[in-house]
Amino acid sequence: MPLIMKFNTIKYLEKFERLKNSHLFSNLFSFTQELAMDLGTANTVIITRDGEIAVNEPSVVALDVHTKKMISVGESAKLMYEKENPNINVVRPLKDGVIADFNACEQMMRGFIKMAHESKHFFTPNLRMVIGVPSGSTDIELRAVRDSADHVGGRDVFLLFEPMAAAIGIGIDVEAPEGNMIVDIGGGTTEIAVISLGGIVSNYSIKMAGDDFTADIKEYMSRQHFVEISERMAERIKINVGSALTNLASDAPKDYIVSGPNKMTGLPVKVPVCYQEVARCLEKSISKIESAMLNVLENTPPELYADIMKNGIYLTGGGALLRGLDKRFTDKIQIQFKVADEPLLCVARGTGVVLKNVEHFQFLFR
Repeated sequence: MPLIMKFNTIKYLEKFERLKNSHLFSNLFSFTQELAMDLGTANTVIITRDGEIAVNEPSVVALDVHTKKMISVGESAKLMYEKENPNINVVRPLKDGVIADFNACEQMMRGFIKMAHESKHFFTPNLRMVIGVPSGSTDIELRAVRDSADHVGGRDVFLLFEPMAAAIGIGIDVEAPEGNMIVDIGGGTTEIAVISLGGIVSNYSIKMAGDDFTADIKEYMSRQHFVEISERMAERIKINVGSALTNLASDAPKDYIVSGPNKMTGLPVKVPVCYQEVARCLEKSISKIESAMLNVLENTPPELYADIMKNGIYLTGGGALLRGLDKRFTDKIQIQFKVADEPLLCVARGTGVVLKNVEHFQFLFR
């Protein structure tokens, strides 16, 4: 081989070796991707290994009625919800924290995963996934989540109970010999757990959460104001004037104007809704969550109970954003309740931390 050609060959091999070890090469040609997922009833959040939020979208998918193929997913699909024509079926695949429509869930997960690694790989990678699941899930429900993950390319799938993930996401040392209590109010379930020494000592999963608040508001508007409203309108009422207290000392929201047809006449009406009446219509549902928390505390060992009194109780999930909820719980149970920073992302951030340290957290997986 001529000396110049030999020199150029060595030079190009050295360049290729440097490229192969670069971050760009690993992104383009890696066949394995690591993702942490909070597969929620209302929202799905996906976090990459480096802690970046790759997906934060509503858990909604739009399917073609005839071909069953996905048309849209996430926020764009939610815009179609309750507005679809006969050729489009808009589905929320999860109900009460578990998979209700297996095919739709698989299509939704596939769409979200594509969002998470779009334009970063030449080939669809195998996936290593940590997924948050309700602590009250049965073996069959856990198997459904695992099977869905397998069908979308999950090579290694690890399931983590949501209260534990939320605690890790808050920054609690879950392996410490100290009791901490988490109340995660999601869309379909409320997860209540006392955590100590890397395990759940006492827990309760109740199918009473944000979706039930929305249903209560929808039923109240029909019964009290004779106005038919959609689920999306009820959700907007909850966001704008939702409250757990009939007397908010500060930050009381202005009345929200609701438009819709009168049930009796069919004519359009506009009804102002105040936060006090929303608080009254949510009373029964919130009381059920309070009863569940008291049940968990009754089954908590005295030493851990003392720790909880000292540390307070942490509120996570979208339901934690309901106005006055922390104060209501504090007054009722006589223990300080604290709303976590970014409560909607606590479970996802916890699964992200576990994803980085899968070998260390093996004892947490289901």
